[in-house]
Amino acid sequence: MKKHLLIIAALFLSISTFAQEDPILMKIDGHPVTKSEFLQIYLKNNPNPKFDKASIDEYMELFKKFKLKVAEAEELGYDSPADTLAAYNRIIGLKKRIEKGENFASVARGKNGSEDPSAVNNGGDLGYFTAFQMVYPFEDMAYNTPVGSISEPFRTRYGYHIVNVTDKRPARGTIKTAHIMVAVGKSAAEEDVVNAEKKINEIYAKLQKGEKFEDLVKSYSDDPSSAEKNGELPPFGTGTTTRMVTTFEDAAFALKNNGDYSMPVRTDYGFHIIKRLEWTDVKTFDAMKKELQSKVNKDERSKRTQDSFVLNLKSSYGYSNKSAKGLKWFLTNLDTSYYIGKWNASGLKSNKTLFTIDGKSFTQQQFARFLESNYRGIRKDANEVVIGLQYKAWEKEAIISYEESKLADKYPAYKALITEYHDGILLYEIMTDKVWNKAMKDTVGLRAYFDNNRSKYMWGDRVDAIVYECSTRSIADQVYKMILNDTINSKHVLEVINKDSELNLRVRTNKFDINQTNFLKGQSLVMGANKVYELDGKFYVIKVNKNLPAGNKEFSEAKGAVTSDYQTFLEQQWIQELMNKHKIEINQQVLYSVGQ
Repeated sequence: MKKHLLIIAALFLSISTFAQEDPILMKIDGHPVTKSEFLQIYLKNNPNPKFDKASIDEYMELFKKFKLKVAEAEELGYDSPADTLAAYNRIIGLKKRIEKGENFASVARGKNGSEDPSAVNNGGDLGYFTAFQMVYPFEDMAYNTPVGSISEPFRTRYGYHIVNVTDKRPARGTIKTAHIMVAVGKSAAEEDVVNAEKKINEIYAKLQKGEKFEDLVKSYSDDPSSAEKNGELPPFGTGTTTRMVTTFEDAAFALKNNGDYSMPVRTDYGFHIIKRLEWTDVKTFDAMKKELQSKVNKDERSKRTQDSFVLNLKSSYGYSNKSAKGLKWFLTNLDTSYYIGKWNASGLKSNKTLFTIDGKSFTQQQFARFLESNYRGIRKDANEVVIGLQYKAWEKEAIISYEESKLADKYPAYKALITEYHDGILLYEIMTDKVWNKAMKDTVGLRAYFDNNRSKYMWGDRVDAIVYECSTRSIADQVYKMILNDTINSKHVLEVINKDSELNLRVRTNKFDINQTNFLKGQSLVMGANKVYELDGKFYVIKVNKNLPAGNKEFSEAKGAVTSDYQTFLEQQWIQELMNKHKIEINQQVLYSVGQ
């Protein structure tokens, strides 16, 4: 569409005037990129811009790669509709199975069921959610499906869905919390669960005796992301994008006052003590109006406002409907081949006007092209119904597109924003296919890259050791005396030391990188039992089983870093291919005038 808009603009503006206002800075395969487009992105990514030659040259290299990827995405058809007919038919089949009596959760978990990995694990249970926590089509269908009912199939940008609404409840506001966590997985051994529960109960007892929540977080919480922030978690609840598991949410919202904390709560991740920091009730509409409007404008629900927008455009542009006679051919000639993409309008010889707006005619042939390209996901129905719906969709799209063609001339900032969104979406899609997912799936290439670059993946000096982290020096002294006896293992030490309290001792056995491990860095460790030392209020006893000098990592040990580096390697190769494939022309004079 943008290519056509540029041609249209050229009909009304002299080339010399256009060049003076917004000169062409670069061409990729003959397609122009203007000075204003480059400058807008340059300023957005450089809050304190420099306009010297070195800075501009550096950024131009990044910009070229960006536009090359977008050009390749356009050439490969990444901005064409995906073929969704098979997915639509599949979701229809799943719905029919449920309607015939199969359990919704069983269908979600089963073979050929849901393609959402989390749904496979939990039978499709999403818990409670509020506005703005799901993409709008999903949210809209969920809120408009009665409790106990299953929705009709619907589409979001992720695919097709059906929703089983199991319950609804009033919004509970927004809450900010902190927590102390003792980690234990839902599939952990019973002994580990018992010990974890005993530990969280002891922490809870300390709270009840007056010890500070923040101190206990620092000493005992197993959640590293929140432990350094006094256990604080992002706000969740009404209007936020953060969601917590239902058990955690219910316990948090049950707290009545700021500063209150819960009894230990079990989730699939472990045990938690939750402290309420701040709660805000649902605001009045007047108080939320500006915020809601901003959110609505940014997501898909804004499409709902398009209908009234189109009505206003019809009024202002002198819309005239002439479709009564022009649609008869379509009503007569549409057949079942349409639903599988085989139908075409080659038999349509006329080109009658279907409607006019602003003096411009929109015709049968244009509608025919729309029908041929937009058959996917259309349900079989009477021709009058299908043609009516498709005509309405085409008319709306055509009128909005016409207005967009005028907005670019009216509002240059709007044109720049549309281009930015378009390019950003295409960039994400093609990078996913050509780089990110490719690196994940190409196991042979990934392994070969590792073998050819082993020297990049090295361990520093490590120790194979057992770390005893003790709550007091007297406990650490006792542990040290015990492990001097080589016949006593760490399990026995735990049983003795933690007989009365799970908070006395924590044991970790691993191969530790000395310089990357906070409590080992700078310590002079010897083989066997090392004497007690203190760090950040905790007392450590280290038993070194083996010193491991710097050396190569195994593939399994370096896989994360290798994957990241392989993605970079693939991107560099791909960029070189694009450089060879696409022709780039840069107007140096315009480039170095961007700061003027």
